[in-house]
Amino acid sequence: VNTKSIKKLQSLSTTPTTMRLIRLFSFLIPSHIYAFTQSLNHYTHRHELQASLDTVEESKQQAYELNNLFEKFASFLERKQSEIIAEIESMDGSEQKFCKDPWGIFSDDSSDVSTKSGGITRVFKNGNVIEKGACSLTLLKAGKLTKDRAASIRGRQESEDAQSIKEGDEYSAAALSMVLHTRSPFVPTFRSDVRIFMVQSSNGGETLAWFGGGADLTPYYLFDEDISFFHKKMRNLCENHSDDNDIINYKIMKQACDEYFYLPARSEHRGTGGIFFDDMSASSQSLSFVQEVVDSWMPSWFPIIEKRRKLECSEQQRQWQLLRRGRYLEFNLLYDRGVKFGLANANPRVEGVMVSAPPLIAWEYNHVIEEGSEEARLMEILKNPVDWV
Repeated sequence: VNTKSIKKLQSLSTTPTTMRLIRLFSFLIPSHIYAFTQSLNHYTHRHELQASLDTVEESKQQAYELNNLFEKFASFLERKQSEIIAEIESMDGSEQKFCKDPWGIFSDDSSDVSTKSGGITRVFKNGNVIEKGACSLTLLKAGKLTKDRAASIRGRQESEDAQSIKEGDEYSAAALSMVLHTRSPFVPTFRSDVRIFMVQSSNGGETLAWFGGGADLTPYYLFDEDISFFHKKMRNLCENHSDDNDIINYKIMKQACDEYFYLPARSEHRGTGGIFFDDMSASSQSLSFVQEVVDSWMPSWFPIIEKRRKLECSEQQRQWQLLRRGRYLEFNLLYDRGVKFGLANANPRVEGVMVSAPPLIAWEYNHVIEEGSEEARLMEILKNPVDWV
């Protein structure tokens, strides 16, 4: 009997009504047909059971692989935090050092041996180049999704598996984020982060994980060659990992960055962008890309610092920097998903969440920008982003 016939017989012979009729009138059915029908029914149930067992085994294997990937990435972030901080302290050239504030599992005096979450907040201030900077490591394990968070994930994901995510599912997350506010208005503020978010279904279903992250600049005065240099670094990084599926694509990530760091109330973008990606399925390929994103942070920013750090600025230029920092804080408080996520916890670490805020800012009512000035040129770019590469 060919496969098509078997499938047709399966559809007919395994319905409850059909089986009752077969048993009732079995004396009228030729024995060889009746025996075949019964065998087919048993085969179908065995096949369905085996398929279920195979699905369970595949889910276990997937969960094992994603958990290993998660732990590998978390260890990478902890190591890179220390390396990047050493590079920044050396570059700054002052005697200032990053303070260290460990919490949770990373704290030496943690009394809760059952805790699986924690982080290390590192803060730098009053340097020669960096007026204030923060580099924060966060590790969250065995968290429970709230109804709103589960709905938010489902809303951003298109896969069928992601649509089953619900309130109460267990999640883990690891992230390294950095914001470096510069003293000189001629050196742009640098922001970057990478993260992984993993969800385990509470009813033993699929384990899913995604990467997110990026890097971008917020200049106060435009040096076009500096912004182009930064974007070329980001483009080359993406091209080194590009594929036919457009999962890693500079143009797409550049546009996503422009769209994300936008203040709709002001009709302006926060800075000149870079790359931004979210909900990238976690795999060995995407892991390699995200690790190289981290490796590219300082090499894409340090050369700009060396070109501009010694330029003298006026009090008016400093004041403009503080006004633009006000916009930076507006975005963080009103629109940034990371800030909202951090403050939504039952007992948020407010100091850790707000550590990215600038050290000094200014708001001026109805500030008027002189036509034809460098400040006006910047505002034109922030309202109408351009392709820097």
